[in-house]
Amino acid sequence: MSEPLQFEVPTALEYFSALVADDATLSLIEAAAAIAQDEYPDLDTQSVLADVDAMADKLRRRIPADAVPVQRLRWLNRYFFQELGFAGNVNNYYDPRNSYLHSVLSTRRGIPITLAVLYIELATQIGLTARGVSFPGHFLIKLRMHTGKQHGEVVIDPFTGHSLSREELDELLGPYKRSHGLLGDFDAPLGLFLQAAPPRDVLARMLRNLKEIHRSAEDWPRLLAVQQRLVILLPHAWEERRDRGLVLAELGQYAQAVEDLSAYLEHRPDADDRDALTARVSELRDVGWPRLH
Repeated sequence: MSEPLQFEVPTALEYFSALVADDATLSLIEAAAAIAQDEYPDLDTQSVLADVDAMADKLRRRIPADAVPVQRLRWLNRYFFQELGFAGNVNNYYDPRNSYLHSVLSTRRGIPITLAVLYIELATQIGLTARGVSFPGHFLIKLRMHTGKQHGEVVIDPFTGHSLSREELDELLGPYKRSHGLLGDFDAPLGLFLQAAPPRDVLARMLRNLKEIHRSAEDWPRLLAVQQRLVILLPHAWEERRDRGLVLAELGQYAQAVEDLSAYLEHRPDADDRDALTARVSELRDVGWPRLH
């Protein structure tokens, strides 16, 4: 009798790495759901996707086949924000669970980017063209409304469900422009800030939200888990390698820390922090000499 075939189950990081390996096949909803596996190792991402599909199917059955995009948008907004009750978590905005899709599905509360990921998936499944927008300070959703020869765009705040006018967008952008000297002769057009964000950029922003939460709390083990994903997602973002190295140093993993920091210094020879990090690498080599050899 032949031995049964043995299949190795991929680790959470291997699974994430496979999901984000190629832009052409990158599923935003699945990769976003997988982020929570650091905190919830037994999470079944396929069941999360099935829950979203069931929501989309319920909505799709209600919409007449000949409904134009504007009508489909009204159906979606009513369903998502009113019937299902999705909204921004104003009471616990910095709760890490706001970044975990399965938690947002359960509580119906989240931050703009996780609400947007769910909204965009539902929009796509009912035939709308929706994209995320990495607007400064607040993630938004952009929908293309095309009926016959008429074309237009609608920008929605996923935190409130409110459609934003050009004036409201300009007002939202004001503080960012003032702080970056983008007024007067250097004024930047609004459209520059309303570019569609590729899935990889959306995932990076989700992870950086968690990064900031864990760094503020000095929760080094959780921060390392997030940094591992950022390095996988953005292999040429050497600043993420640097940041992982600094976290590894905090956790006493000196050899790996030196490797990451050295890689950063090699690829960023003109970095402003070069002198400080060169000194840090030297310290880590001294402290971790027994571990390095």
